[in-house]
Amino acid sequence: MAYFDSIRLEKGMYGVSGKSFTQVLEEMDPSENYERTEWEGLDAYQRQLRRFDIQVGGPACSNVERFFQSSDSAALFPEFIARAVRQGMERADRLPSLVATITRIDATDYRTIVAETQAQDSTTVKEGAALPTTTILQQKNLVSLQKRGRLLSSSYEALRFHKLDLFAVTLRQIGAELARELLQDAVTVLVDGDGNSNAAESTPLSAKPTYADMINLWGSVAPYELNTLVASTASMKDLLAISEFQDAAAGLNFQGTGKLATPLGANLIHVPSLEGNTVLGLDKNCALEMVQAGDIITDADKLIDRQMEQAAISTIAGFAKIFKDAVKAVTYGG
Repeated sequence: MAYFDSIRLEKGMYGVSGKSFTQVLEEMDPSENYERTEWEGLDAYQRQLRRFDIQVGGPACSNVERFFQSSDSAALFPEFIARAVRQGMERADRLPSLVATITRIDATDYRTIVAETQAQDSTTVKEGAALPTTTILQQKNLVSLQKRGRLLSSSYEALRFHKLDLFAVTLRQIGAELARELLQDAVTVLVDGDGNSNAAESTPLSAKPTYADMINLWGSVAPYELNTLVASTASMKDLLAISEFQDAAAGLNFQGTGKLATPLGANLIHVPSLEGNTVLGLDKNCALEMVQAGDIITDADKLIDRQMEQAAISTIAGFAKIFKDAVKAVTYGG
């Protein structure tokens, strides 16, 4: 009998500060102990699924009720939900194209930093002269963290005989919705700032954007690198109507990968929640910080003890500007 067969699983494993259920399991049952065995390649949670013969996909996919064959196996159910939601978030996630760094905290309050550089044309100085100074300070205002989530409501009887992979489709869709809402929060901070007087500088246009306007946007972001363009639905249509954006090679790349690119070399991100005729140009390497308070949060007690009923699935995150001038905007009339 393998060691993981004897581990006592309980809902208290979801309440360890700063650690997920799987991380707690890994500390009790490290995956490195299973190298060159039939269990190699599985994490501690997946080994527990094997222990209770729970198949979460494929032709032999188990029913939902399989999780509730014992109190130990029931303790695995919230993590199944969290993983499915996380998969949906990852599939719909556009944040890697906007976020420079992710900060994970175990608190509800967080104050980020800002760098202020002494104005000077060059870092080269004459002998005996002082070097230009970059001062790092804490921002005056806290980062605003938003709780995003969904209330999952269903009776156990309605789901118990359904396959887990069918149930996971709904969970992944919940994750995709959360990802879109986080993207909306991120873009709002890019445009309006994070409360520290750092809204994006905006250039109004009198008509629909031309390729020359996009070149000007590229130049306005310098000395930062313009590597990401963010556009509302209306602006997306206008940008794609520009002849220079209709490059054949770019079209082949879109057909092959689904990723839009521009003649400027920047990734083009469609954000339906961005209001009006707006285009953002930014350097993803230094424009935005994402702050997360924990991972996907589930009502473990309700999911284990009450077999569904109503359980909340949520995530807590916020965004902060790093370098104000690393993002610029253009707006125009309809």
